[in-house]
Amino acid sequence: MEATVREAGTLGLAMFRTALRTWTKGESSPVSEADIAVNDLIESRLRSVTPDYGWLSEESLDGDARLGKQLTWIIDPIDGTRSYLAGREDWCVCVALVEDNRPIMAAVYAPSTDEFFLSRLGQGTTCNGRPVRATTGTELDFTRIAGPKPLVERLPHPEELVLHPRIGSLALRLCWIANGRLDAGFAGGQSKDWDLAAADLIVHEANGRMSELSGDPILYNRREVTHGLLVAAGADRHAHIVEQFRTNRA
Repeated sequence: MEATVREAGTLGLAMFRTALRTWTKGESSPVSEADIAVNDLIESRLRSVTPDYGWLSEESLDGDARLGKQLTWIIDPIDGTRSYLAGREDWCVCVALVEDNRPIMAAVYAPSTDEFFLSRLGQGTTCNGRPVRATTGTELDFTRIAGPKPLVERLPHPEELVLHPRIGSLALRLCWIANGRLDAGFAGGQSKDWDLAAADLIVHEANGRMSELSGDPILYNRREVTHGLLVAAGADRHAHIVEQFRTNRA
């Protein structure tokens, strides 16, 4: 998996800031030939050695076959396609292996900034080979929190609320919690399995927590792959934020 994600990131970087064919899927989701090329590379590498595993990718046709699999790959070939096409560096490649609805192995690679996050269940998280940990404590420094402002404003906050600048890749936003670059991050709804699964394990293995606002765990590889409002932070801060939302419902 690690070698595949590195190779995929190298391919994405080679096509980065070049003239690419692009189009729109659904109502407004951009896709480029780089998304497809990276997806095809990952699929050819992983499916050739794990033909019995399920497969769910943003850029592959989905079906019911994965639902009966104990082990399923969940892929986002380029998370942050808008940033990628705009020439910004906040994009990454995401791969997770899910067993019984929860990730057990994950890699997120941001080639432009040379950040490679890797996790296995029970074995911690590394970034570029070094162990990382989410920040401790329960205080809320909003300049170290990233996410939709209308959602974060539901927390007790100063009159002038200043958040961390927007990060185009949701997965990268979450991984920066794992390595302490951010204290907390939110997802405002409509995120998909492929946006979240790899980062979820990376956060948890860095002594963080990622969940629905209710505190309930996020489950993957189900028929419905769209998720609602989510929060991630170090374990104590996560518990504090979840409690704040329970007692300060809008």
